[in-house]
Amino acid sequence: MRSRSNSGVRLDYYQRIVHRLILAHQEPVTGLFPASNVNSHAWIRDNVYCILAVWGLSMAYKKIADQDEDRAKCYELEQSCVKLMRGLLMAMMNQKDKVEKFKMTQSPYDSLHAKYSSKNGLPVVGDNEWGHLQIDAVSLYLLILAQMTASGLQIVFSLDEVSFIQNLVFYIESAYSIPDYGIWERGDKTNHGEPELNASSIGMAKAALEAMNELDLFGARGGPASVIHVLADEAHKCQAVLQSMLPRESNSKELDSGLLCVIGFPAFAVDDAQLIHNTKDAILSRLQGKYGCKRFLRDGYRTPKEDPSRLYYERWELRMFENIECEWPLFYCYLILFHAFQNDKRSVEEYASRLEKIMVRSEDGILLIPESYAVPQDLVGFEYQKPGSQLREVVGRCPFLWGQSLFILGRLLQEGFLAVGELDPLNRRLGAQKKPDVVVQVVIIAEDNEIRDKLAEHDLHVQTIAEVAPIEVQPARVLSHLYTYLGRNRKLGLSGRKSRDVGILSTSKLYSLKDRIFAFTPQFADLSRFYIASDNELMIDILKGEINFLKSAWDLLGRPLVTLVLKRIHLDQDKIPLAMIQTMRKLKSGYINGTRVMLGSLKDFLNTSAITDLSFLGSTEDGYPDRLHPDVQTYLDEHLLRSFSNRSTMNLRGGQLRPRTLRRRMSCKGAIKKTRSINVDSDNLGMEGPSPLTERRLSSIVPPPWLQANKQSHVSVFATTPEEGPASSPLHLGNELSIRENIYPVDPHQSRSAIDRRSEFVRQQEMPKILIQRHRAETNFADTEVEELIAMLRETENLEEQGDILQYLVDTQGLDFNTGMLEEGRVVTVRDLLKGLYEKACQQKLWGLVRHTAGMLGKRVEDLAKAVTDLLVRQKQVTVGMPPNNEHTITAPLPEVELRQLIHDAYGDDESTAMLTQELMVYLAMFIRTEPQLFHEMLRLRVGLIIQVMAKELSRTLNCDGEAASEHLLNLSPFEMKNLLYHILSGKEFAVSSVARGNLSIVSCKSSRVSKKSQIGLGDPEGEDALIATIDDRQGQWLRRRRLDGALNRVPRDFYSRVWTVLEKCQGLAIEGRVLQQSLTQEMTPGELKFALEVETALNQIPQPEYRQLVVEALMVLTLVTEHNMVPTLGGIIYVEHLVHKANQLFLEDQRKVQGDATLCCAKIKDGKEQQQAASGMLLCGGAAYICQHLYDSAPSGSYGTMTYMSRAVALVLDCVPKHGEMECAIS
Repeated sequence: MRSRSNSGVRLDYYQRIVHRLILAHQEPVTGLFPASNVNSHAWIRDNVYCILAVWGLSMAYKKIADQDEDRAKCYELEQSCVKLMRGLLMAMMNQKDKVEKFKMTQSPYDSLHAKYSSKNGLPVVGDNEWGHLQIDAVSLYLLILAQMTASGLQIVFSLDEVSFIQNLVFYIESAYSIPDYGIWERGDKTNHGEPELNASSIGMAKAALEAMNELDLFGARGGPASVIHVLADEAHKCQAVLQSMLPRESNSKELDSGLLCVIGFPAFAVDDAQLIHNTKDAILSRLQGKYGCKRFLRDGYRTPKEDPSRLYYERWELRMFENIECEWPLFYCYLILFHAFQNDKRSVEEYASRLEKIMVRSEDGILLIPESYAVPQDLVGFEYQKPGSQLREVVGRCPFLWGQSLFILGRLLQEGFLAVGELDPLNRRLGAQKKPDVVVQVVIIAEDNEIRDKLAEHDLHVQTIAEVAPIEVQPARVLSHLYTYLGRNRKLGLSGRKSRDVGILSTSKLYSLKDRIFAFTPQFADLSRFYIASDNELMIDILKGEINFLKSAWDLLGRPLVTLVLKRIHLDQDKIPLAMIQTMRKLKSGYINGTRVMLGSLKDFLNTSAITDLSFLGSTEDGYPDRLHPDVQTYLDEHLLRSFSNRSTMNLRGGQLRPRTLRRRMSCKGAIKKTRSINVDSDNLGMEGPSPLTERRLSSIVPPPWLQANKQSHVSVFATTPEEGPASSPLHLGNELSIRENIYPVDPHQSRSAIDRRSEFVRQQEMPKILIQRHRAETNFADTEVEELIAMLRETENLEEQGDILQYLVDTQGLDFNTGMLEEGRVVTVRDLLKGLYEKACQQKLWGLVRHTAGMLGKRVEDLAKAVTDLLVRQKQVTVGMPPNNEHTITAPLPEVELRQLIHDAYGDDESTAMLTQELMVYLAMFIRTEPQLFHEMLRLRVGLIIQVMAKELSRTLNCDGEAASEHLLNLSPFEMKNLLYHILSGKEFAVSSVARGNLSIVSCKSSRVSKKSQIGLGDPEGEDALIATIDDRQGQWLRRRRLDGALNRVPRDFYSRVWTVLEKCQGLAIEGRVLQQSLTQEMTPGELKFALEVETALNQIPQPEYRQLVVEALMVLTLVTEHNMVPTLGGIIYVEHLVHKANQLFLEDQRKVQGDATLCCAKIKDGKEQQQAASGMLLCGGAAYICQHLYDSAPSGSYGTMTYMSRAVALVLDCVPKHGEMECAIS
């Protein structure tokens, strides 16, 4: 026999090691690896990692296989891999019913098991006896299955197995919103069995979805039927959430070494090189030790302080594990592979030498990787004093096969037997490299010739739907229906894809089906959806956002293609809206918002677009793979006829007004308005309980009806609530016609209705407006029979009046009341009439009415659940309802129905605001997808408070009262609403310019004086004092900024972790009656999200946003005291508000000394009358919580700044700060 080459000899050495340490333990029947000699359970994750060394070695042999025995060795090793992967596949296929059930429930009890018996592949523990839901394990299996198949192994044998794996893809595709138990099987680190969203699971799922996409499981010998399909949008959602989480692992684990497998081998799930770098650095700086890395901070597993008799930890004992957590050599193996893939030889050598020092030699001289190293019981005290100083001992299994396998892979790479590309045949490692700029292709198609000709007048030449044949254009819902056939399998009882959602990445491809080609319009353009789709400007805005999104998210072959159909329904008074023409011209120019675009026709783009084959629609199971599935055939045939046809709307016949009904109609006036509940006028936003309200309502401001009817000159259209009598807003009737209800087109000669409505409200007094009850005053209509109302309904052309009448009918008779009218022989109910009104209001763009009727009809934002999920998975909680009494917090994704019910409960009868809440959630979700930086340092989005701030900002800018502002707010078009929300989130100054038809338009103001972040107020509507309102527009700027930041819950950077250090040095912090105990620092680490939420909950008890911000500033001063180590301890419980009030006192003393602005209100020399007023809770300047308005309006820095007063207050109030002697006082 010829002599072996050196490389052959060396490989034979590794083959012996692999055989002895790994293959010797493989069960002959199932191919699985037991956990140890005494434990026969086989974990999916550990098994997949174990086999990687075998796979790597087989590829190394393949390269030097110059002799038959080498080829044989190579084949034996390959078959061991196939045996193991199939063993796991069989174990999972036995649980196919769970996969089917989990698609619907996503419940931890319906998940695939995390471990099986290595003897027979059957379950070994019950569904609820273990944290089985570990999405990262199933994802790792799919990822390695894809890589092995790409390297040439044949693991999947039949089309039924292909269907099962397609369903495993559905199983993991929502990983971004499914809390699981994660890589350490623990969930929350207290180990009480609460699953959480884990970045390591989401990253692994993203990698598996990308690796599986368009992969032929039969390798080179397969056909269309063995290809796996993944909707690109699902992988992208995982990526977006992953990027928003890193370097955090989950709510309870602020960092985890397990993330090494996500940023490097095997997942390579992060595309942003900087983020990879930051995550690795965070792990090395906080978790690395001499013996490997800790899994996460305060990990009690196998430490000497852990109580082995119970699985879970008490919350208070987590602090004991700090600095004595076990260190795992496994992570050095990951780091070696990470740097080998980066081709960083120096780091590879550094970690290899570190690893050698801590490996254990067996009797026959093989180096073994132990599971972990713990501090011995008797050295714990010394380790606490000086972390990292003591020698540790091996605990757990040795060899630890997961680590051993990665170690062997590392050696094969270091010695040059393998190239990195062989371990990654799908080239995932190249994901973080810079990609060329994406060009987005846009095709505009006209619904018919008439629209095509209208566009041609503007020099825009397009084709009609008929002209683009043979390419067929369909709405996105058709694609989503076709995808439900993917993965169906009768024999296995699997039903295909459940989610109905298809995102922009999926509709930006062309699809081939036999010899037909389909193009799909994006989901946002589907008009059957929600009312925001009938606002053209908003749709254009969304289109620009989606084009921008495609630029960053597209990574498929070919260019993305956006197909849009311009329809009749888009026309405005039979003209193409100007905004659309302008956008098309921009598209034609080749750039839009910085993205390169090409406008053209479908046939031009056939060769440059991505095309996907919908071959899975064939009847493969019936043996006719070339024929379409019969259901699909009928669906497509039906759909081709209906897809873009318009449906008619209900028509109410208009006749001449008869005087007899005029009086009756007036008595319906304002039925809708009474349902409103946005409260703007109170100084502390939305914070009054019912009792003081009623007294304020019945105050003497309200003039008697007779007086009022004569004094026409003072009636204001806006002053419709008793709170604001004509006294507070002397708008004259003259203006009334110029502002014209500003909402609906109203005839001037109908202005009598304003007076009627006014007296209506006076009669309605006895009921507080915010606590709406179902029993509205029945008196108005006692004399009005339903028939007459319906007659009135037919006569009136004014949609607002129709709305009031229908509102009354709904309240008294219900939605399903039979009106006695007939339409084409069908009975017409109130609901049908409302639908007709809704559609008309949409066409006429009467947004206030649209929102209200949508609410009454129970319309739902189709993407609501998705929008809320988008916010939650990016670690933002959402609250709905007006604070403080009925604010509901949403902390976990909810189904659509429950969400709607929750929002409905939060707002009672106020349908308009409930609709507005749903709408704002959709916009917030759009912003968090496209501009996540707007949400930095915000943990909870309080939608009720945001609505109030929006109304308050409008009232400030328009200089009108609260009632008018909330009317204006509800009448903003969806586009302007989104715009206003953007200005409030970004803190940009805005002005309101009025546009035709009384719709308002929000425009940005550029201000030279103030940086982008700060805000200017336009005078202060709260200041009752005329002097305050006349000062120039710098007045109120800091007050407004504090109010916005307070309402948005925005805090300074690292605020929560800094509060943690304060809490560590005192016994507690009291805020508005809530005490944050020092024990929280023992349960949670400084950067933990759970801790931040605790602090935030306490701060949210404070009703007034601007006061909340001052409390945040006071806490910041306390953090400076602790960070500069001025004092060893801060003493007992600190009452934070006490500090704020003390600062206010000091401020007023200074104001008296220098005769500042505050001498006009709070710093006046007090006499008896003042005293009594202060006691009754009303400050002259209207400042919230007894703090002078002028303090709220002071800048933080400067000698008269709030921080200066806070620091002085801290020095005076806290006993621990020395009162005498020199002291350095630097406030940054």
